[in-house]
Amino acid sequence: MGDDNLQSRSAWPAIAAGLLVVLIGFGGAPSPEAVLSATQPPAQLASSLARPTPLQVAWHDLELGMFIHMGPQTWQDSESDKMTVEPAAMNPAKLDTDQWVRTAEAMGARYIVFVAKHEGGFCWWQTETTDFGVRNSSWRGGKGDVLADLAASCRRRGIQLGVYLSPADRKHGVGVGGRAADPARQANYEKLFRQQLTEVLSRYGDMTEVWFDGSLVFDVGDLLSRYAPRAVVFQGPQASIRWVGNEDGVAPYPAWNAVVFPKAGKKWGEYTAADGDPNGNRWLPNECDARIRSTWFWRTDNANTLKSVDQLMDMYYKSVGHGAVLLLNQTPDRSGLIPQADARRAAEFGAEIRRRLGTPRAETLAIGTEVTLDVKAGGPIDHIVIMENIAVGERVRSFVVEGMVNGAWQQLASGTAIGHKKIDRIAPAVVSRVRLRVLESVGTPEIKRFAVYGPR
Repeated sequence: MGDDNLQSRSAWPAIAAGLLVVLIGFGGAPSPEAVLSATQPPAQLASSLARPTPLQVAWHDLELGMFIHMGPQTWQDSESDKMTVEPAAMNPAKLDTDQWVRTAEAMGARYIVFVAKHEGGFCWWQTETTDFGVRNSSWRGGKGDVLADLAASCRRRGIQLGVYLSPADRKHGVGVGGRAADPARQANYEKLFRQQLTEVLSRYGDMTEVWFDGSLVFDVGDLLSRYAPRAVVFQGPQASIRWVGNEDGVAPYPAWNAVVFPKAGKKWGEYTAADGDPNGNRWLPNECDARIRSTWFWRTDNANTLKSVDQLMDMYYKSVGHGAVLLLNQTPDRSGLIPQADARRAAEFGAEIRRRLGTPRAETLAIGTEVTLDVKAGGPIDHIVIMENIAVGERVRSFVVEGMVNGAWQQLASGTAIGHKKIDRIAPAVVSRVRLRVLESVGTPEIKRFAVYGPR
């Protein structure tokens, strides 16, 4: 877990002074109290404190992604592939992956996870493993490759790409986790799946995330190491992120990033947020997958279920604001385009995040158990954002935020976990100063960001 003694007492003030250069928010330089807290030498840390890998830290910073579900279900008005639509009947003639990426950008998403194969087994790339795929569709005369188009669109716009490859495959008689209904066919399916995984990971550039929905009952670690060394993995034996445990885009609070491994009755890759433990020995952060409509796939009968901006913001507060990553689904229709109303709602959602949490009234960082921030006059504050330096572990166990109101400190927010990010929406309060007090921690807290925002 690294050296418990992070820096000597003599070196620490210089390091802290360098860190404090970044601080300036609307309120200018940090307060004397912030400087004082930041120049205190760090305490010893528990050697067992779980810490993320650099790859996991980078993934945390993505915060918001866009899921894309399109498949035979889109032509069936169903969530599960009924195997009633032949590929030849599928022709998303207006399919435009640039439009998908524009929608992601407008929403503020930094990555896209595309469902290249869902549980029915239909493949949206030019695979050699099956005839149940895009090469037998009517789209572009069977020559199209959605994954290739999307990879090119993402590269042009700087959006990271991930891929969902279902281990289940109804076309080949394979159930959840990649377990064949006929054990005699297990080895053949594993060979087929490994070839599919090799194709999607080796042909389309770097992947940021690989999804194995329902986990995996066999090992593909060699392929992940070879072809996707910079990807986090959702479920399966090589999992480095976990499912939050619901499809509502909501993480519980607290949603601790650490888990205990091994754990009785739990296989690695099948943990959820309910398994979070601040004293756990392995880092396994939560991803919150959610739907912008009531279903994962486009339907003709549910346009009225499109979530409102307020509903999406509530989801954001309870996912990103609880230290998790939100993966919000979009549903291209039979034309291949994300419906106009859905794309517009995604843009409105992104604009609202920026409106509420775009430019802070004041911000700082600090190392220590207390930091105070001056807030210049200019109206009330209504949001508080705190971030830990999770690279050294999730250290804070209890905290309180107070505001100076008419010369007296009043409590504005409190909690347990901070982790990557804690967002508190508070009743508008006119304050001259705010302070964060860490009441309990493992080792010395490292506050990467302490910021306040006001109505705009």
